[in-house]
Amino acid sequence: MSERVGWREWVKLPELGIKRLKCKVDTGAKNSALHTFDLSTFEHDGELWVRFSIHIDEHDLSKIQTCEAKVQDIRDVTDSGGNVTNRYFIETLIEIGEHKIMAPVSLTSRDTMAFKMLLGRTALRQAGLVVHPAKSYLQGKK
Repeated sequence: MSERVGWREWVKLPELGIKRLKCKVDTGAKNSALHTFDLSTFEHDGELWVRFSIHIDEHDLSKIQTCEAKVQDIRDVTDSGGNVTNRYFIETLIEIGEHKIMAPVSLTSRDTMAFKMLLGRTALRQAGLVVHPAKSYLQGKK
């Protein structure tokens, strides 16, 4: 039997220096997404990289983390409202409980959203996780 996660969980993104971030587990989203702002690109050793900032505390927007990652892809993504945007994708380690998942993550503005990160079904499937929609934080509290 697969291990269960709640509809919201705490995750770590250690390669980005993020020790904890609340995320919405979203089976309706194919890919994971991370709210970013102040996004800029630069070249490093002949490869395209991205530098961006994130809010690491949903209740205190003054707490900001600046991150850098290699761009894995740039592609169009259709959001839940049917809007198509061109997004940068990075690949990063996502830790949820004891599970470690290397997964693509799109970088986008989620200013109006309650959760600054979505964990999509591609990452869930890779880790063999099943969502229990009535539960939260089955992989541990902060």
